[in-house]
Amino acid sequence: MGIRHRRGVNFPIMDPVVYYKILHVFSLLVLTAWTFAAFANPVPENRRRTLMVAGIATLLVLVSGFGMVHRIYADHFAGWLIVKMVCWLVFTMLAGIAYRRPHLRGTLAFVGFTALLIALVMVYAKPF
Repeated sequence: MGIRHRRGVNFPIMDPVVYYKILHVFSLLVLTAWTFAAFANPVPENRRRTLMVAGIATLLVLVSGFGMVHRIYADHFAGWLIVKMVCWLVFTMLAGIAYRRPHLRGTLAFVGFTALLIALVMVYAKPF
């Protein structure tokens, strides 16, 4: 089934989960880029814009993630979802901490990479 175009071409209607996945991955890329930009250059002039974009991206990650959980898993929270949400929460805090404690940028970057790695393992392996 699809939507009929005026020239007779049918466009397939995608499952809403596909839209959630695209929004989720895109907003994660934006969040990651702006967080590591805060690590690279934590000057006070960039603080407001960086935290604003990271906050909006975080909200989009949250909304799209819970949308996928609702559609795919029928609101059943497995253990790997809880671990992934903790990793998301840790990664979300890092941009703000980078501006408050710029001398900890190396440690914060390591924590960020670790949180991203753990989240990716949880998504693809689903160990529990």
